[in-house]
Amino acid sequence: MDLKQLKAFIAIADLRSFSAAATQTGLSQPSLSRLLKQLETEMGVVLIDRYHRPLHLTDAGAFFYEKISAVLTEIETVTSMTQRLSMPSSTLNIGFVPSVLYGLLPDIIATLKQSNPDIDVNLKDISSYQQIDALKSGEIDIGFGRFAHQDPWIQQILLRHERYVVALPKAHPLAQVRAQRLIDLANNRLILYHQTHLPIATTVSKVSTDFSSSKPKLPASSASSPIDTDFAAQQRTSSDAQAPLGQNEPITEPLLHLFAQYGVSPFMTTTVSDLQVALGLVAAGEGITLVPASLSTVRTEQISYQRLIHENATSPIYLHTLKDCVHPSIPDLLTATYQVYEQRGITYRPQKFASMS
Repeated sequence: MDLKQLKAFIAIADLRSFSAAATQTGLSQPSLSRLLKQLETEMGVVLIDRYHRPLHLTDAGAFFYEKISAVLTEIETVTSMTQRLSMPSSTLNIGFVPSVLYGLLPDIIATLKQSNPDIDVNLKDISSYQQIDALKSGEIDIGFGRFAHQDPWIQQILLRHERYVVALPKAHPLAQVRAQRLIDLANNRLILYHQTHLPIATTVSKVSTDFSSSKPKLPASSASSPIDTDFAAQQRTSSDAQAPLGQNEPITEPLLHLFAQYGVSPFMTTTVSDLQVALGLVAAGEGITLVPASLSTVRTEQISYQRLIHENATSPIYLHTLKDCVHPSIPDLLTATYQVYEQRGITYRPQKFASMS
């Protein structure tokens, strides 16, 4: 059993076609067929049923595919990390989510370059979830995101918590109210924009009707920070009303989860593709949304940003990198980050990554 045989099997299993797999791998169909046959002979099992079109995995093949795919991914990650440790790049590739770019990231990069004039920085707009694969592949060296992750290859530090503000159309009746409560916002269309959702284990599973307290109603198993997971459910269209939540239905959308923590369920929602679209709809008078406070300078001619009275209504900012492969410039980036925080009077707790000296 060798890597060529395994990669041939994975390609055939992925595409369920010898011809498509041949095109993808650059091998001839006879070569692919021979590699697959060699693998099956060595294992003493039939992995792919060749008598169906498209090709079908046998039960044994499906099991082997699931397990060996994970092994090959690990091999690719280890290979990439080994190459980067051997020959570190002089360029620091930084991934970021858009909401961080509107905040202090430009100042952080400017401070980094001021203290390290020779450093080459490459910025990449990439979601919190996609940053994990990008770190493993070497596409980025470090990522600024809004969600924590659980991954054996990744280490992260919490930089700070940023308060949410409510974004309302300028003509909205509450546009001039300086301190907003979530209960007072419940009768509005809430525009949702997060592509990353919370795991069920950390969510509220019931919306309370007790509005007397401004304290959040957290589940007993709630973690202090949301953990990133892939969310594959279909998005709602702009005409969809929010369906009533069942007593035990978990709430995984971050903004809805925040409302639920305070016993509130918006009467209607609209889901859009990203933050910019959400703010565009607010500017057009189509609803309201919650955004990190650093975005309160966007579209101020059409949007009024007001603070929330809830102290726990915050969005965390995390810094992620690999556990065993820390780019040489990351300590300088972290120093620049804390320098900017000090200049802005932002409270933080200094931290460093495990592999930093």
